Amino acid sequence: MRMLVTKVKEAKLFVDDQLISSIGLGYIVYLGIKDTDYEGLVDKCVDKLIKLRIFHDGFDKMNLKLDKEKHEILVVSQFTLYGDASNNNRPSFTKAAKPVLARPLYELFIDTLRKQGYKVSTGVFGAHMVIESTNLGPFNLIYEIGE
Repeated sequence: MRMLVTKVKEAKLFVDDQLISSIGLGYIVYLGIKDTDYEGLVDKCVDKLIKLRIFHDGFDKMNLKLDKEKHEILVVSQFTLYGDASNNNRPSFTKAAKPVLARPLYELFIDTLRKQGYKVSTGVFGAHMVIESTNLGPFNLIYEIGE
């Protein structure tokens, strides 16, 4: 399981020119599911995400984690995080999980965050999405767990 975490001031997600989701200050989490991933990895990814200390404190140090009262999360399914272009110019996505595996893990990831009290918005699984965001930093972090 691979997460690309982007710190944002705000973000909006559209499908077919329709606004689907929007968030204020927080994270966009692009979530890639690998063909060998399983439910047990979801808790580890959620735990890592909510403990990341990448917001600045009063001394301008990255020392603060997500605050349930101040921050929001936009989770976007992103199979292209498992794209491999090392041997060709056109990426291969053979390591990305098929929807039958990826969708339930994506939904479990979202449900787990919500059960812990976080405000979570989502994209549309498998849809072509347009995302507008105002990035902070910019700050992007890749986290991977699994085989």
